Amino acid sequence: MRPLVIGNKTARIPIIQGGMGVGVSRSKLAGAVAAAGGVGIISSAQIGFDEEDFLTNHQMANLRSLKKHIRLAKEQADGGLVGVNVMTALKDYEEHVRASVEAGADVVICGAGLPANLPSLVAGSDTKFAPIVSSQKAATVLLKRWDKKYQTTADFLVIEGPKAGGHLGFSKEELQKDQADALDYNLEIQKIIETVKEYEIKYHKEIPVIVAGGIFDAADIRHALELGADGVQIASRFVVTEECDAAPEYKQAYLDATLEDIRIIQSPVGMPGRAIHNDFLDRAEAHACTIPRCLGCLAKCNPSQIPYCITDALIQAVKGNTRDGLLFCGENVSRLHEMTTVPALMTELQAGFCTESQKVGA
Repeated sequence: MRPLVIGNKTARIPIIQGGMGVGVSRSKLAGAVAAAGGVGIISSAQIGFDEEDFLTNHQMANLRSLKKHIRLAKEQADGGLVGVNVMTALKDYEEHVRASVEAGADVVICGAGLPANLPSLVAGSDTKFAPIVSSQKAATVLLKRWDKKYQTTADFLVIEGPKAGGHLGFSKEELQKDQADALDYNLEIQKIIETVKEYEIKYHKEIPVIVAGGIFDAADIRHALELGADGVQIASRFVVTEECDAAPEYKQAYLDATLEDIRIIQSPVGMPGRAIHNDFLDRAEAHACTIPRCLGCLAKCNPSQIPYCITDALIQAVKGNTRDGLLFCGENVSRLHEMTTVPALMTELQAGFCTESQKVGA
């Protein structure tokens, strides 16, 4: 594995820990990943859910908590890279990006929509920025817009494939098809990499490409790098670490999940997602969920038209109420069988990669 170099910032190991909200990846997890040589990512989505004034002043509670967790993660990181994942679908998306920059985040990654104005939000700072895209079309549209409007381009780019968890850039129908027949995603990744190369040439800079979605072990990392990627993003495997910020019950739900438990759902964000089946999903499908309050977390959300409140559902889950909460997950969640630690996981991935390299060399 070569180090991941993003401008003037370097991670010793080319592994980015995926941002997971609400509260699944905060300072404890992100700081541990950064200290272990990867890039630790904090999710800004309703990050202040446990602040005393969250229900009465959620905007300020989130911004205060975001800055606090960036500081705590960087204190733990031992010089490693700490970043923030900000959902473009958030009502306070711009404020979260600016707060991340002010707090000294090394990188900002934005998905759940195309972050059309992201360059303007980080301009003049040392924070590196990346969009999450799932298709060559999305990458082309966004990079062309940034080139034309801001005369700049991405510092790096994350390609999220159909096996990821959380909000996905695919139709529900695409995700429900047999992946072996439905999507030749290797070709799509290579097309996106070719698109990025055009802007590397124009702006005389290297733009690392990160592959995400279904990355589970060293063989998956090797496959991504052989396609031309510079690194990978991994999320689900970090959930079952001691350092993950979620409640023990949340982690146990991952360990207990089978392949049959995985469901494709429709999120109030307006995008499909992959989650673990539980009582909550049954109620959501039957439109039997109640919405206790509206915190105005999403830019486009009408409480009278959505099947459930995603903020409330995610908070219930991260606190340990796994029957009544929403548990996003990646497609490989059923392959998780035991708890580990961040250092042990990072060591396993590196050692496995070396073993795979030796096999190839032999």
